[in-house]
Amino acid sequence: MASTTTSPRPSSRPSDAVTGRRTSVRLWNTPTWALPPVLVLALGFLYPLALVVRQSFTPESLGETTNGASLAPYTEVFASAAFREALTTTVWLAVGATVGCLVLGFVLAVVIAFVPFPGGKAVARFIDVFLSFPSFLITLALLFIYGSVGMANGAWTGVTGAAEGPFHFLTTPWGVLLAEITYFTPFVMRPLLAAFSQLDTAQLEVASSLGAGPLRIVRQVILPEALPALAAGGSLVLVLCLNEFGIVLFTGAKGVTTLPMLVYSKAILESDYPAACVVAVVNIVLSVGLYSLYRVVSRRVGA
Repeated sequence: MASTTTSPRPSSRPSDAVTGRRTSVRLWNTPTWALPPVLVLALGFLYPLALVVRQSFTPESLGETTNGASLAPYTEVFASAAFREALTTTVWLAVGATVGCLVLGFVLAVVIAFVPFPGGKAVARFIDVFLSFPSFLITLALLFIYGSVGMANGAWTGVTGAAEGPFHFLTTPWGVLLAEITYFTPFVMRPLLAAFSQLDTAQLEVASSLGAGPLRIVRQVILPEALPALAAGGSLVLVLCLNEFGIVLFTGAKGVTTLPMLVYSKAILESDYPAACVVAVVNIVLSVGLYSLYRVVSRRVGA
């Protein structure tokens, strides 16, 4: 006797899982869920930023009482030699540190990625850990080595019997530049190492079999592959150096005044809040402009 099996009829209603998923998507797409982060952003960032911008147009330091906005604080700050010097110092330190980070970061990344040596993988992992270090920690380490009473000066006086050592550059712009290059180089190395990990080693083997030397391989094979990562890392370092405050403060370089240091001096030491807000607004404009450039470069090079 033949048995007949009845196949289940397709349901005309969507399954509970599909219905639940659509409900969840519809729930998360409601504008209500966007209100908490928008409020947090507005109260924690946009409102204080608006107060800074408003204060920069209020000439309280001039003893004036105005109901509307005034450009007097901007005129006073832009006309001061201290602002022009701080702007120049900030720009050349940021550009110099970026160039140094690009050169040093590229060389170190090539060595770590393509020159086999014991502990190479551990060094590559340490780069990730190094990115979490605060900037003042690196400066403090340099002070222990090259400070007035640091190890280098101590060794010099111990050997020569001199009253003091020759290493006093940390309190100069060159010391700040060295500290920034030391701290920000890993920010260039990290995208470079990621780019090198995707490089087909067969290209290197072919170039080597055709008689190309190491320098030629680096110039014609590795460098073109590294350009997107160099552009992205360099743009990021430029933005970070432009706003660096801790390194300049901890080196004790009294003759080095950057825009962040000028904001600190005007607000904390002189209580000139309108002038401090003017310098802060200029710094914000420069930072946003460079960050926009960083985003454009990253998008175009695909980094």
